[in-house]
Amino acid sequence: MEDEYQGRTFKSGNSVALRLPKGLGIPEGTDVRIVKESAMTFRIEPVASLRRTIDISGFAGKLPGFKPAPREDFGERPGAGARPKALSGE
Repeated sequence: MEDEYQGRTFKSGNSVALRLPKGLGIPEGTDVRIVKESAMTFRIEPVASLRRTIDISGFAGKLPGFKPAPREDFGERPGAGARPKALSGE
């Protein structure tokens, strides 16, 4: 027994797109390969994707003219129980 769905293609940027119904059971974010078998006949296969990470270690200290503020420029942080005068009504 085959499940049958109908859809309509639409333009998305410079591509033609087709929404896949949730009933097909394809989880969101799945990487797929689309193989054209003949005119208007395609096969969709899942692709094992590698976990993508970004290495930002090369960016540290690269911003020209940036100098972090020294720690002594920051004022004392009020205690957890202290309220600013503007909010306490004083």
